[in-house]
Amino acid sequence: MESPSPTNHLPPPSRVFLDPTGRIALTTPYNSSVLPLLKAIEGRKWNAKERVWTFPAEAVVLEELLKLLQDNRVEVDPGVTKKFRTLQPGPALALKAEVLNAEQEIRELRTEMRLRNYSPRTIKSYTSCVRSFIRIIAPRHPRELRDGDLRAYLLFLIDHQGLSASTIHQVINALRFLFVDVYHRPFDAGTLPRPKKSKKLPVILSHEEILRILNTTENVKHRTLLMMTYSAGLRVGEVVRLQVKDIDGERKLIHVQDAKGKKDRYTLLSDTMLSTLRDYYRRYRPEGHLFPGADRRKHLSERTAQHVFYEAARAAGITKSVSIHSLRHSFATHLLESGVDLRYIQEILGHSSSKTTEIYTHVSRKVLGKISNPLDQIITYKETKRNK
Repeated sequence: MESPSPTNHLPPPSRVFLDPTGRIALTTPYNSSVLPLLKAIEGRKWNAKERVWTFPAEAVVLEELLKLLQDNRVEVDPGVTKKFRTLQPGPALALKAEVLNAEQEIRELRTEMRLRNYSPRTIKSYTSCVRSFIRIIAPRHPRELRDGDLRAYLLFLIDHQGLSASTIHQVINALRFLFVDVYHRPFDAGTLPRPKKSKKLPVILSHEEILRILNTTENVKHRTLLMMTYSAGLRVGEVVRLQVKDIDGERKLIHVQDAKGKKDRYTLLSDTMLSTLRDYYRRYRPEGHLFPGADRRKHLSERTAQHVFYEAARAAGITKSVSIHSLRHSFATHLLESGVDLRYIQEILGHSSSKTTEIYTHVSRKVLGKISNPLDQIITYKETKRNK
């Protein structure tokens, strides 16, 4: 009997591929030394059922993964190679020591932001930007960098990671906070290139499409959530954080507390919405949060609310590129089309500047409908001339 080949005792190779959503996916044998490093990568997720790690689809993340797995057998799927075929060697990436050192900087950053009463969303966003920044520049410390280094870093993000203009602006703001408010160092943001943001108009759902979305949502809680989002023009973070006490049935108002910019405001409560809420309350008996999660002490997560909308839009046959925020855009546009003054819409939505609200004049049928199309004028002129 032949003795087994030594290769039969080798663990299976690690495999790097793309999951259905386009994220970098990894299957790898358990390794106690590699596991903490995988957990340290920003944006990583673990699918226990499939036993697969997934990571943001960024060139720097792929480079870091391959570096972590360099002592293992690794199979890289052709799809990954094709997606990152422009991958070139970039700045040194942090390994375990640098990741651990970064946490001290992150703690200082988070503390300063909390002292200044920044929102949890902004704190999470800034810490993510700074953690990625420290990982990429390692082993150098951020205090050692100068404006030229920061420009090189931004160009690296643009050229190798293809980040959007909005994300680059966010990175600059996060780094400015780190240098000015944490390190108390000058930071001239004016010397850094700020990519121009694309001015995209919001996608608007028609009244019919809104009804289709609501009618295809059979779950009472989910339908009430979507109806509330539309009828009050709420952001997803606002609707999931609503409290039962925020509903003023007598005055037909909804009190939106601690919204974007740490501002409170009142918005509309329609008769239909009030009736729906009463049915919802009799069925679910919410106590604190109007839309509690699985743990009733906590509110429904924003991600769950977004998923509810996507499923409803898919079931309703909506082919437009929409998100749950499209309900807020549609609400504002429909108010404008019904004749509500732009200043009132600004107050209802909680916009600090009227410039933000004015975007709805670009997508309103009422405004655009007043413009006579030259093609119609030509046809009318032709018909008039023929009749003569």
